[in-house]
Amino acid sequence: MLQHWIESDLYSRQGKAVTNFNATLPPLHSDLANELIRDPYNFDFLTLRENAAERELERGLMEHIRKFLIELGSGFAFVGQQVHLEVDGEDFYLDLLFYHLRLRCYVVIDLKARQFKPEYAGKMNFYLSAVDDLLRHPDDKSSIGIVLCKTHSKVIAEYALRHLAKPVGVTRYVTKLVESLPNSLKGSLPTVKQIETELAHTPKTRRGKKK
Repeated sequence: MLQHWIESDLYSRQGKAVTNFNATLPPLHSDLANELIRDPYNFDFLTLRENAAERELERGLMEHIRKFLIELGSGFAFVGQQVHLEVDGEDFYLDLLFYHLRLRCYVVIDLKARQFKPEYAGKMNFYLSAVDDLLRHPDDKSSIGIVLCKTHSKVIAEYALRHLAKPVGVTRYVTKLVESLPNSLKGSLPTVKQIETELAHTPKTRRGKKK
């Protein structure tokens, strides 16, 4: 784990996320929460397409849950995926739910395979209110939300969080394949759909001899 953090340059990423923790959490709690969240998160174990959807990102993280937990950092305990909440007869689903052992609170992660938009903050505020009412134990601290996006504007994220009631952080993720390629090569790799289409039209004799 230590080697991973050194190789991924954790020091330069730690505490760099845009958050409103200082305004919504007690001082000691906010300091620890800010230290635990990084920007960007390094998911170099994923090889996603340039235009991958949230479900593909979520599925990849769950398939590599051990590596995902190492990148999140110590103290994160996985609670569930697509966790169901019923609010006033309507169904809502949390992408990922964790419990942090040091913070003593739930951590809700909302995955966005696109640029951050202000409305994502309001949606997370709603999720945290519901989790605090429906799941939180009386001894738990206030739940924290992380909106994990492909990209974000720091200024827009700061405006979106400025007067939010619940503690929320906005941060980015990077993956290994497409984002790490030079711009001249981006788009030259075939998509999964293109590969599947090619295989579907390829004669069996070209794919391999029958046994």
